[in-house]
Amino acid sequence: MGIKQQSKSLLSLGSELADPDYQLQVINGQTTQKTYVKFEKNLAQSGHYPLSVKRLEIFQINLGRLCNQSCAHCHVDAGPDRREIMTKENLEICLEILRKHPSFHTVDLTGGAPEMNPHFKWFVESCAELGKKIMVRSNLTIILSNPKYHYLPAFFAQHQVEVISSLPFYSAKRTDKQRGEGVFEDSIKAIELLNQQGYGLSESGLILNLVYNPAGAFLPGNQSALEAEFKRQLARRHEIQFNHLFAITNLPINRFLDYLLTRDKYEFYMEQLLEAYNPGTLDGLMCRYMVSVSWDGYLYDCDFNQMLALKVACTSQHISHFNESELLNRAIVLGQHCYGCTAGAGSSCGGNIA
Repeated sequence: MGIKQQSKSLLSLGSELADPDYQLQVINGQTTQKTYVKFEKNLAQSGHYPLSVKRLEIFQINLGRLCNQSCAHCHVDAGPDRREIMTKENLEICLEILRKHPSFHTVDLTGGAPEMNPHFKWFVESCAELGKKIMVRSNLTIILSNPKYHYLPAFFAQHQVEVISSLPFYSAKRTDKQRGEGVFEDSIKAIELLNQQGYGLSESGLILNLVYNPAGAFLPGNQSALEAEFKRQLARRHEIQFNHLFAITNLPINRFLDYLLTRDKYEFYMEQLLEAYNPGTLDGLMCRYMVSVSWDGYLYDCDFNQMLALKVACTSQHISHFNESELLNRAIVLGQHCYGCTAGAGSSCGGNIA
């Protein structure tokens, strides 16, 4: 069935929050009289300031902000009305970096809907030829959105692509509320197609991981318990399988920040994040093992910093000037939004980290 979009992007709506600088003003307390303990202060007390890079293992690429969905909490502010797309020229530079720097064993493709980049198929094939592990952060519904994407399940299987997909809940009501009317039904159909290829099945080697993030101003529950319940409910109701569930904390940026502000829940949510700060998460933070590349080729510590236009703190700020030594020895750029990754059991692209 077709998906009914919830809203336009903040950019199309002309929202102040479409400006990363304004988002930072909000997050840093410049628009209100309410201030919070600086994230850097907590890091210093934990003996981790400045926060340094450990290894360069994951090369994450945002292939564009164009998406067939417009989800309520999207931290990228992606949607059908966004037109930013990584060019083939920049993708070729990315491939050259991957060839020259074998420490990047994993290529993490995200968006928007990364599959909507016209060079997606070629790029995945090229990464596979280099022997890289490939992860695609797919919204699932893209598979059914247009006949030209029906090839994806078999294509993913052919190249051993790890598929990571958001499914906010195991019921239609809660999923569609967050991601758009019809998303749950199409997501289930897409998982069925992936299961038919072997995805999510034991010993197939084809990995399908789902992502859960809360629907409101609260932190995710226990990841193991959520995974067990998702597996039980989805198997019982729809006879579908997956490998793991990642519980990810919503960071107060872009549409989720808009959600918090319009409901007067921003201060409440930030207080939850600060109270749940856990120094035990610091060793596993994703920013310590990766670089994040924007659709226009700039380099960031993570895709959250990317959305706030906080480039890496070194002269190697674009793929055209890639310098492994500088990036390996850089200090990570921090902000109040970093509390989202260090709250409770922690949050990363792979779920809990502590």
